[in-house]
Formats: sequence, C-alpha cells, structure tokens
Amino acid sequence: MSAFLPAPLGAFLGTIGLAFIIGLELHAYRRRGSENLSPEALGFGTTRTITLVAALGFALWIIAPVIPFAIGLGGLSLFLLLDYRKRIKTGDSSLLPSIIGLLAFSLGPLVLTAPLAVLAALVILILLALGEQAQIRRFSDAFPAEEGVTFAKFFILSGLIFPLLPDSTIPYLAGITYAKVWASVLVISGISYIAYLAHRYVFPTAGTLLTGALGGLYSSTAATVVLARAMRAEQAAGYIPAAIILATAMMFARLLVVILVLGHADAALALALPFGGLFIASLALSAFLAWRAKAAPATTHEAVAANPLDLPVAFLFAALFVAFAAATNYVTQHFGAGGLHILSFVVGFSDIDPFIFSLLDGKFQVTSAAVVSAVLIASASNNLLKAVYAMALSRSRAMLPAAAWLLTCMALSLAYALL
Repeated sequence: MSAFLPAPLGAFLGTIGLAFIIGLELHAYRRRGSENLSPEALGFGTTRTITLVAALGFALWIIAPVIPFAIGLGGLSLFLLLDYRKRIKTGDSSLLPSIIGLLAFSLGPLVLTAPLAVLAALVILILLALGEQAQIRRFSDAFPAEEGVTFAKFFILSGLIFPLLPDSTIPYLAGITYAKVWASVLVISGISYIAYLAHRYVFPTAGTLLTGALGGLYSSTAATVVLARAMRAEQAAGYIPAAIILATAMMFARLLVVILVLGHADAALALALPFGGLFIASLALSAFLAWRAKAAPATTHEAVAANPLDLPVAFLFAALFVAFAAATNYVTQHFGAGGLHILSFVVGFSDIDPFIFSLLDGKFQVTSAAVVSAVLIASASNNLLKAVYAMALSRSRAMLPAAAWLLTCMALSLAYALL
C-alpha cells in the first residue's frame, strides 16, 4: 500500500473504490433490463448497497478472519435468496445481482490477502459480465455445441493428462521427459486452436492473405496445399502466391515463438537472425506481390484445417515426438553431426514440429550448434516440399514467384546451417 497510508486504511479505501465501480455497473445493468419492471421491482443492486456490503465484509474480516465473516456471509446469502424469490415473482430471474452481492462482500478479504493480479482479474471479469451483456449473449447464441466438446478435449489434454505425467526421463532418451513431450503438445495445440478459432469465428469469410497468415500459424504446409488447390480451381492467381509466402513467414515466426515459450532461449537467440531475416523478407515479398495483384477480385477461403484439438492428433504428435527423439538419439550416436544433418533434411518432408522440439529437448551427442543447424535444415527441406506442392497442385506459371521464393528460403537456410 501507499507509504502515506496505513495498510488497513489503504485496503479499506481500495475495497470501497472497487465496490463503488462495480455498484455503478450493476445498477446500469439492472436499469437496462428493467423496461417491463416497476421501479420497486429493481430490488437489490444499487451502488450504495454494493458499496456498503463490501464495507461490511471488510469490517467483519478485520474483526476476525473466519467466524464473524462466515456468519455475515451466511446472513447475506439468506437475504439474497429471499430477494431472488421476490424478484422471480416480478419477472426478473437473473442470478447475476445475487452473485455480484456475494463477490462484493468478499472484496475486502481479497484486497487484504489475494495477489493484485487475481484481484484485478476478478474485477475485470465482473465489469465485463455486467457491461458486455449483449455481446456475450450474441456470442453464446452463435457458439456451436461442438466447440464445447472441443474445450472439454483441451481440458483433458491440459488439466487431466498433463498433471498425471511424471517429470522423469523417458528410458534411453536423455533429457526427454514425459512432461516435456506433453508440454510441446499443449503449446502447439493451443497456437493451432487460436488460429482455427480466429479463422472460423472471427474471420469466417477470410480473404486470401488472411487465410495464408492464419494457416501459417497452424501449418504452412497445409496452407500451401489448400491455397494451391484453390488457385487451380479458380483458374486465377490473385493473391494466392502472396498468401503462400505469407504462410511461410508465419511458420518462421511461429517456430521462434514456440521455441522461446518452451524454454530454449539460447536456440531462439541463435535462430533469431536466420528465421527473423527470412520472416521480414517473406513479409516484404508477400506485400509486393499483393500490391501487384491489387486489381484481382476478392475471394474467401475456408479454414485451412479441421479442429486441431482432436485427441488422436495430440497423441500422434506425442508419438512422433518420441519416435523422432529415438531416431535422433540413434543417428547421433552412430553417425554424429553429419548423420543428424541428413536426418533433418529427410524429416523436413514430414511434420517438422515434433522433430524440432524433440531435438531441442533432448541431450544428444552433438553440439548445440549442430542442433541449431539441424533445425534450419529441417525447415529448408520443408520449404522445398512446399515449393513442389505449390507448383504441382496449382499447375500454373503464376505460382512461380512463390515457388522460387520457397526455394530461395531453402537455399539460404542450408547455406546458413552448413557454412
């Protein structure tokens, strides 16, 4: 608290201030829904009431943290129950004012004991629940039932499976723990799911460039395939070459961010120059190609891939992670850095994410520089694969700029890794 105020006084003033703001928003919320109610039916929920309820909770907690506060909470709960029964008779069945009353009563103890971040998050949640009623209702009405199942799957991945996994090393794979494998699954699944939600619900009629950007966050290879097929079907290039380059730019950014999030700061720093440079150059070339195609008609595209949180996909990623770690361990033991470079180039024609993260997590018999080079080589051969997909699936000379740039990225990555 402030150096000019005693701690209890500062906490009390903070409680009163927060309660007053919540009371103002609650009163506005009640008035918005009161068109068919008489003024007397508004009942509990005025600004003064919320403020005094918070002051009462603070005072009872100061008197004694448990028994007086618990008695007061029980009495308030009984009062709010009776008030709710009365409001139901007048046509107001909202539980929100009652819940806000209980939270206001608990504000004092929270100010005194909870971390500031928790307190701020709670108040923001209350204000959003009260102030964004219409937007929340529209989102709830539009939210598909299947997405609820998807959230449940993510909770299974993160809240059920992850805590049960031991932080012990997988046999014969030094440095690779069960928890590290699943942490990689969660990070990749989370980023992919955010991109999926953005494309499906925030930008359901996304244009070509946005499809490339969001697809690159999920899988630049999948985005390249979808866009190249669309180019062949539409018999027009439009923004598609620019979007494919943009998807690859997002791949470089995504890899850097995930490597950093998973705790490999040294590797992220070593890759910052090559990946960062290719990211910026890809953005510039994509912008130039988009500018050249500005007269092309606008088109929309569906999401690059289906929901990325399917449980089989997560288990497949974990299996690939372990398989690539085992292959890397064998190759580095018997063939050293040269064998790792060859393995990296071959793996680039598949899913490079589990390979890269297993490579960074493991403790193999090669230097850290060799590991960074292997990451670059895997990304290089992946760009070669995308160049082949782009030309083969589009069957159009208009795709040449994108394919040429992907081959350039491959050449630059290989040169940086091997020279």
